[in-house]
Amino acid sequence: MKEQIHGGDVYRHRDVLDFSANMNPLGTPQSVIDAAAESLKEICNYPDIRYTKLAKGLAAYEQVPEEWLICGNGAAELIFMLALALKPKKALLLAPAFAEYEQALRTVDCEMVWHELREDSGFALEESILEKITPETELVMLCNPNNPTGLLTEPALMERILGRCRETGSFLAVDECFQDFVEERERYTMKGMLKKSGNLFLLKAFTKRYAMAGIRLGYGLCSNPEVIGKMQESVQPWSVSIPAQTAGTAALKEEAYVNRAREIVRTERAFLKEELRKLGFQVYDSRANYIFFRGPAGLVEHALKKHVLIRDCSNYRGLTEGYYRVAVKTHEENRKLLEALA
Repeated sequence: MKEQIHGGDVYRHRDVLDFSANMNPLGTPQSVIDAAAESLKEICNYPDIRYTKLAKGLAAYEQVPEEWLICGNGAAELIFMLALALKPKKALLLAPAFAEYEQALRTVDCEMVWHELREDSGFALEESILEKITPETELVMLCNPNNPTGLLTEPALMERILGRCRETGSFLAVDECFQDFVEERERYTMKGMLKKSGNLFLLKAFTKRYAMAGIRLGYGLCSNPEVIGKMQESVQPWSVSIPAQTAGTAALKEEAYVNRAREIVRTERAFLKEELRKLGFQVYDSRANYIFFRGPAGLVEHALKKHVLIRDCSNYRGLTEGYYRVAVKTHEENRKLLEALA
């Protein structure tokens, strides 16, 4: 397993413009900050173990029954909870993809099979993955759009993957955390398949949508009560703090803010792709709020000299030195990124 390095390490890189973590370009809504601050008056109490207000707000937001919901201390905790609940003996993962999937599965001694995304096909997920899903595959873990590539898998293939999992008795977990900034996101989410698919789990988070990484709040959707119950048993009580529950409840009301951010991402993503290509980088077809590209070695250090932090992707399984990821931010910030990379 490659070294665990993540974006957003502003603690060891002070006074930088951070493009290494992919947050809402508008920053955290003031209403969320105010709600979290006000909630500190209640920290003499334990958090609501059922996160009642948050669950009610989430059920309305996602248009699903409350009993399908489970919250955690960030999406990362939910990945570990799912691993502990299912305890799969063999799992199928993509390479490259988010490292926490592998890390969580190692805690339950799971054997991992890798489906490597090929550079010659632009790192796109193709039908060949279906052959890798066998009766021995107890869990398939996917990310759509994928991290770090930002590529989307078309609904038709995702449906075929789910169908194949039904045939083999495999459980399918899909990380949809980055779909918040995808155009036609209602077309790409698998939420509509939950009701008839007890072997499907969808992972979501507040982190990117509302720029709330520091408060740690993620959630999952699953129509299988047994899986939800096992996940709840696998985690310590009160893992979702009072500030997290309160901030999350406030964030769900910020509809205009999210829509404004989506428009910025749509416009600026196209701008950044074009300008990065002009600089000579190989740019991949990201559909998320970040861009994956290939350039010369040493680009992270070069950008840091200009007080700009970008994500070195060489520690992703399946990638080598020279692959990078940058967030899509405001136009002024994106200009500074381009100046630093030039």
